[in-house]
Amino acid sequence: MKLIPNGRIWIETEEGPFLGYGRIELLEKIGELGSLRKAAAEMKISYRQAWDFVDQMNKRTGKPLVKFERGGKTGGGALLTPEGKQAIKLFHDLNTAFQQFLATRTTGLNKRR
Repeated sequence: MKLIPNGRIWIETEEGPFLGYGRIELLEKIGELGSLRKAAAEMKISYRQAWDFVDQMNKRTGKPLVKFERGGKTGGGALLTPEGKQAIKLFHDLNTAFQQFLATRTTGLNKRR
């Protein structure tokens, strides 16, 4: 039998969840689509849930990760801030290191047997 460690990573603040796979996907979709509504629809989550996630992330950091533009001629939208782009990079870097750690530990677990 081969042993395979598994795990997921997320980042929290004292107030609660900050970044995880779903929130990172939401940030990436906002960056790609320029709209919270479109990002929520593509992820098959409600607009309200998407709004709550972004609101929580924005409130739990010194600078917002997503900036909203009101409607008008251009119809409004949502933009990732430089901090939002940095948060995505930070999460992916941390996740890569975590996955490498798991891979290393897997090798060690199966060699000892």
